Amino acid sequence: MSTTKLSRLKIGEEIGIFSVWLIVFLILCLLSERFRMYSNLLILLLNGSVIAFLALGQAFVLLTGGIDLSTGSTVAMAGVLSTVMMQLGLPWPIASLIALSSGLILGVFNGAIIHYLKIPAFIVTFSTYGVATSVPMIIAEAQSISVADQGFSVIGNGQFLTIPMPVVLVTVAAFIGYFVLQRTRLGVHIYAVGGNAEAAELAGVNVGLTTISVYAVSGLCAGMGGLITASRLMVGYPSAGTGNELFFSIAAAVVGGVSLFGGVGSVLGAMLGALLIATISNGMTLLSVPSFWQPLVIGLIILLGVIIDTYRRRFAEVRRSLQVLRAKAIGRSGRNPPTRTDAAEKPGASTGHIHRGEGDTGRPVNSGSGS
Repeated sequence: MSTTKLSRLKIGEEIGIFSVWLIVFLILCLLSERFRMYSNLLILLLNGSVIAFLALGQAFVLLTGGIDLSTGSTVAMAGVLSTVMMQLGLPWPIASLIALSSGLILGVFNGAIIHYLKIPAFIVTFSTYGVATSVPMIIAEAQSISVADQGFSVIGNGQFLTIPMPVVLVTVAAFIGYFVLQRTRLGVHIYAVGGNAEAAELAGVNVGLTTISVYAVSGLCAGMGGLITASRLMVGYPSAGTGNELFFSIAAAVVGGVSLFGGVGSVLGAMLGALLIATISNGMTLLSVPSFWQPLVIGLIILLGVIIDTYRRRFAEVRRSLQVLRAKAIGRSGRNPPTRTDAAEKPGASTGHIHRGEGDTGRPVNSGSGS
């Protein structure tokens, strides 16, 4: 398949995701007057920005064929760590950088253990999920920590040209993520590892560095989600991020077209998936759907996404096989065996039209001859 056809296919898939979101959005507007209020749309975008950050990091990991189950607990760890650093007297920018660094370090640790010790990503990140869940509880002694530095609120409550700061931050992060995946060598390596890690390594790809990089990106994005959550509330909650955030991050990426098997997906698709999940969650809340129904709905969305992705991959494999067979058939038909005419022609013979009867005499007969 040519590059142009691949581009059209990706654009078509992303338009499909956007169309689904638009339909859901319009239905919820009809079902709830509160949903279409500006104040609620603002809340939707603010909540969606955290989901989008988690989905962005998860997309990088999924593209390599891995998975990160520690994203939700990293949100809590980063949020609590930033508030503790401010309580110790550090300025909020320094405290925020330390909190982001904690997410980055956790991601590097995940990637290193997964690659060098050859332990499945599910096991490693599930283990660090428990660690990152306990750390904020231990630090804060299971109590919420209030923030006194009002400058910290700019991350979650500030605005840039009337646009909420979290939306600005996630937009910038999405553009950076797009550039990395589409315009850098690391992006090529990420898709290569997700397609076939063994083949990528034989081709000279540094699989270890690529694996560590994607988990570092996931940890950094989760840390940013923790900062936004703590800044919006001006409180560090040890239990923040341990609810549906993990479900949301995976569901957003999968619904956005990022394959759980690796090698397929885009940043734009993941962002649209995050917007869809945030819209569904917000709409269910406004329609007074009990909170315990939301994991069920998100779980079904993930299952549906996996089923669609599985059959899409199988269809793509069958189509590639048919294209190979067709190309071989065309190649065989193009290699015609030499005819008697070709065998009869000798150096110096005329190159004009040849009548069928010339083969017996070995004499080519020009179409212009009279006999």
